[in-house]
Amino acid sequence: MKIGNIDLGNRPVLLAPMEDVTDIGFRLLCRQMGAAMVYSEFVSSDALIRMVNKSLLKLQICPEERPVAIQIYGKDVEAMREAARIVVDQAHPDVLDINFGCPVKKVAGKGAGAGMLQNVPGILDITKAVVEAVPDTPVTVKTRLAWDEKHLLLPDGTPFIVDLAERLQDCGIKALTIHGRTRAQMYTGEADWTNIGLVKANPRMHIPIIGNGDITSAEEAQQAFERYGVDAVMIGRATFGRPWIFHEIAHPDQPLSLDEKVDILKQQVLISIDRASQNSQNITHGKNLELCGIRHVRRHLAATPLFKGIPNYRDTRIAMLRAETKEEVFALIEKTREMLKESLKITDL
Repeated sequence: MKIGNIDLGNRPVLLAPMEDVTDIGFRLLCRQMGAAMVYSEFVSSDALIRMVNKSLLKLQICPEERPVAIQIYGKDVEAMREAARIVVDQAHPDVLDINFGCPVKKVAGKGAGAGMLQNVPGILDITKAVVEAVPDTPVTVKTRLAWDEKHLLLPDGTPFIVDLAERLQDCGIKALTIHGRTRAQMYTGEADWTNIGLVKANPRMHIPIIGNGDITSAEEAQQAFERYGVDAVMIGRATFGRPWIFHEIAHPDQPLSLDEKVDILKQQVLISIDRASQNSQNITHGKNLELCGIRHVRRHLAATPLFKGIPNYRDTRIAMLRAETKEEVFALIEKTREMLKESLKITDL
């Protein structure tokens, strides 16, 4: 599959953009685990044009994580146009992605992200403006099926997303990612891949279609490719505490051992602490750099499926969420390793 001239290989699996999650450290780890391309946290166009330092820091890219996409969001055409130029001038991403899918109230409630699904002319105006602003960078879009269930179909019976996909393609985008839920669903219920498949099956579509939503295993990824024909799969929440999911999908015949998975979690802790120590804002404000890194990573660790295999799972998870030093975190991880090994011994008896 190609996005512009970027070849991502056959059936690539991508790391979804997630606020306060997909920073450089996590992107690097997921690339090491086999993610074909990674996405930044989303960046506000309004903040970028005001040169807000926190947003500018999100534009940092390192060579080892490429190919990488930076995602921007907003509802004003001129702000999005200028933000696109800033991103390309400062970060030189491989792909520039537009967010028309974020469902959270602070974004969609203000008319940006998935809120734009109520303003299709605005979606098209923004997309055209961004494509024109950065002609040498592939522009892509991430969106949802519709605003709510009432708007899944147009008056003539055409699925809303099938029509929108064609119109976005006409604007010049190089790929489209579709999350199989409406904005009203947020992250509840099951993702509906049927409409994603309808977009891919539309003979008028010639850009890659990337499916997103509820992919948590190699089997589900394979089914998405085979049943719905998507060109790529994007994974978000299933990466929490399980960055090795990319390896599992790419190499289902090469399962990682328990020790390898535990060591990956420890590596994630060290990467998070290292990235925190390189954050100029943390240094400027005299923050405890180790604690910053721990706070950033511990919710990933608390969500790892490894904890679910041990006794007193809830207590261990709470302890992980409260840990404040590397020593505390590593002690909990090692305790988990030993309990899991004991559990495996009992199972083998």
